[in-house]
Amino acid sequence: MGVRKPAPDDREVERSMVEAARRDPARFADLYEIHFELVYAYIARRVRHRDVAEDLTAEVFHKALANIGSFEWRGAPFASWLIRIAANAVADQSKRAAREVSAMDSQEPSTIPNLEAIEHRARLFRLVNDLPDDQRRVIVERFVEQRSIREVAAQLGRSEGAVKQLQFRALQHLREQMEGAHA
Repeated sequence: MGVRKPAPDDREVERSMVEAARRDPARFADLYEIHFELVYAYIARRVRHRDVAEDLTAEVFHKALANIGSFEWRGAPFASWLIRIAANAVADQSKRAAREVSAMDSQEPSTIPNLEAIEHRARLFRLVNDLPDDQRRVIVERFVEQRSIREVAAQLGRSEGAVKQLQFRALQHLREQMEGAHA
């Protein structure tokens, strides 16, 4: 990922990236790289299944690319536009799911995004991706795939004790990194 993430107040860089994407859709990849984790974190927090979150994230970027020409600068960052598309996609998905399973008693997710919580979750996703391979795999298997220690140990060909140690080290590292961001 050779793309530099613009600082929150560096709107001109972001604006030039959007303008480049409007002229050449291939340049949209830069915006995708910068905003993927934020959008995925927002959606993953609101839907129960990883595959649904992945599908909705893809849908958001597809809609954004298709409508980049209608994006207008109104003082808000480009990410706000993406989050609004994501909120609508989650709401639409929730309505579809409610129609498919009429007995389902689900609440419609809030359409008012909490950008601070979304950014916090996106940071956590980045930190997990930066973990050593074995630690990352344990965290993903345990907390994303919701597998037991025994299942993860079998998957990785490790003892349950080794998996517990990998999980402990990964969580300790993530905690230190997250706390370091608030210091």
